[in-house]
Amino acid sequence: MIFNDVLEIKNGRNQKLVENSNGKYPIYGSGGIMGYADDYICEADTVIIGRKGSINNPIYVDEPFWNVDTAFGLCAKKDILIPRYLYYFCRHFNFERLNKAVTIPSLTKSDLLKIEIKIPKIDEQRNVVDRLLKVEQIIRMRKKELCELNELIKARFVEMFGDPIQNSKGWEMSLIEDVVAKEKNALKAGPFGSALKKEYYVESGYKIYGQEQVISGDHTLGDYYIDEARYKMLENCAVQAGDVLISLVGTYGKLLIMPENFEPGIINPRLMKITFDKEKVNPYYFKYFFQSEALKRALSENTHGGTMDILNLGIVRKIEIPLPPLDLQNKFVSFVNQVNKSKVAVQKSLDETQLLFDSLMQKYFG
Repeated sequence: MIFNDVLEIKNGRNQKLVENSNGKYPIYGSGGIMGYADDYICEADTVIIGRKGSINNPIYVDEPFWNVDTAFGLCAKKDILIPRYLYYFCRHFNFERLNKAVTIPSLTKSDLLKIEIKIPKIDEQRNVVDRLLKVEQIIRMRKKELCELNELIKARFVEMFGDPIQNSKGWEMSLIEDVVAKEKNALKAGPFGSALKKEYYVESGYKIYGQEQVISGDHTLGDYYIDEARYKMLENCAVQAGDVLISLVGTYGKLLIMPENFEPGIINPRLMKITFDKEKVNPYYFKYFFQSEALKRALSENTHGGTMDILNLGIVRKIEIPLPPLDLQNKFVSFVNQVNKSKVAVQKSLDETQLLFDSLMQKYFG
């Protein structure tokens, strides 16, 4: 069968005449809710597909809604097609292959109506939907558990150390530049771009660490290297175990602590590194201090850039950090390590469940 046999496509319309912040019905675009309206176009249990823009992000809506003119409403004929079965089919289908536009991705109603879909009996559809819903529920639970464990760490940080900006516990305060190791280049930004051009890259040698590793939190990613001669020229940007690498452009708050088993290498121009005096600061204490909401708010007032948040060495070195006793910092880090063990177990379960979901989607709709 094709879509034309099993569903109706309802065009969206401009929402200006019905828009009302106190309206009863949500207004949906291809990216989600955009506001509320006094009227609706689509009945409950309709699947939204973007007509323009985000065309590969189906949304299931279980209440009546108004869809804007950049979104189609796919209304299943419920006697032969269960709406959620249609939704899962749409999640698996690659709508990008129907895009004929050069600039903004777009779909046409006529192309959608020609999509082929296998329609099993209603009971079988119901079984498919029930199983996928159950697996997705477990995925949501695991993601929620991970969020709760992350919040537990943040709460413990505040409990032990107080607000790091207001210094509610009255700890000694120090500038970052005053608690780094007593060695050259303990606080260092990456080299100028002209010193690290792509033409200097080689297949193996000394690794170049950049935002890819910091944002992902995985030092093993990436395959950019320089040779020994270039490394010696840029050795002032070399990293060592325990160094804190900080992303300077677009993602402040993201950092990576180098483990013992890292590949020797340097940072690129989008990072800076800090080697702390380990008698004063545990790098993992600094991580949660640096990622605290209070510090993020304070930093946002001092960053520069329009659409991107940009830090620099001058800003970071002048950040004031509370200095609780090192044994208290270490106690907090021990707590974090215990929580991280739980996170590893939850993440493993999440990965396995996601793999099951993906395999079921392939089995039913591949």
